[in-house]
Amino acid sequence: MTIRSVVRGVGHYLPERVVENAEFAEKIDTTDEWIKTRTGISRRHFAAEGETTSQMATAAALAALKDAGLEASDIDAIILATSTADLTFPSTATMVQAALGMTKGFAFDVQAVCAGFIYALANANALILSGQAKRVLVIGAETFSRILDFEDRATCVLFGDGAGALVLEAATGTGENTDQGILSVDLNSDGSLRDLLYVDGGVSSTGTVGVLKMQGPELFKHAVVKLADTARTSLAQAGLSDDDLTWIVPHQANIRIIAATAKKLGVPMDRVIVTLPDQGNTSAASIPLALSLGKSEGKFKAGDILLLEAIGGGLAWGSVVLRW
Repeated sequence: MTIRSVVRGVGHYLPERVVENAEFAEKIDTTDEWIKTRTGISRRHFAAEGETTSQMATAAALAALKDAGLEASDIDAIILATSTADLTFPSTATMVQAALGMTKGFAFDVQAVCAGFIYALANANALILSGQAKRVLVIGAETFSRILDFEDRATCVLFGDGAGALVLEAATGTGENTDQGILSVDLNSDGSLRDLLYVDGGVSSTGTVGVLKMQGPELFKHAVVKLADTARTSLAQAGLSDDDLTWIVPHQANIRIIAATAKKLGVPMDRVIVTLPDQGNTSAASIPLALSLGKSEGKFKAGDILLLEAIGGGLAWGSVVLRW
């Protein structure tokens, strides 16, 4: 008998405010066509004034619990991936824990920027495999609109706010790749590449929040190669190949990165979940958002092989292969 981590429910939340490309064109030197052509983004959601990462995370968590047919009292742990925490401390995850009314278990944050949800999912999987938790609520939530330089047309048009959540539960399997649940995980980072994507603020350095800085062209080159490499590593660990993939659920950074990675893996775009046009890059929230929307649209069926993959600041990147 082998323990597997199985997806029991997914959910998401998007703020009410929708920001079209035209709104940026009114304020900076850009156009709707320029943004769409280079990124694939048409609109994104921005949090309302006073709306926080923990509030969005809680809404997504409640949706995931409902989808799983569970209550907050059934959850042993919360892992929340975010780069835009409500406070310096305590963790945003503990705020979600309180909002859900959880009186047992534990909660903590993971910070790996756009790869955050992959890292959080890997940690949740490890907790389940070790027997430390039976059910883990894994959340990605971001308010990136609060750390953007709205005079930098190369970056401010890329990002949006939102949250997605997933309930991971222990189940028994055979130990073969025919099992349902997470089959393999691959994590990577390279701190020497940190200057490609970062926020120029910090508690111990500048004492300010800072704004996002990015070297787009250089980051693009790394993204396609590293995403394809981590995908193949995860597939190989699971005893699978590119041909076994049913769906790719990628981090939603740029449509050209998504398309180039899919091409390298030989997967047609009609088997890639793409939410980018309507949501932009929601960083750690993008994969669980895509999972939730993909399920709500009836795209996944039992037995499908899903590849989740992401790259973000650090650089940090990784992938998860799971059977739905």
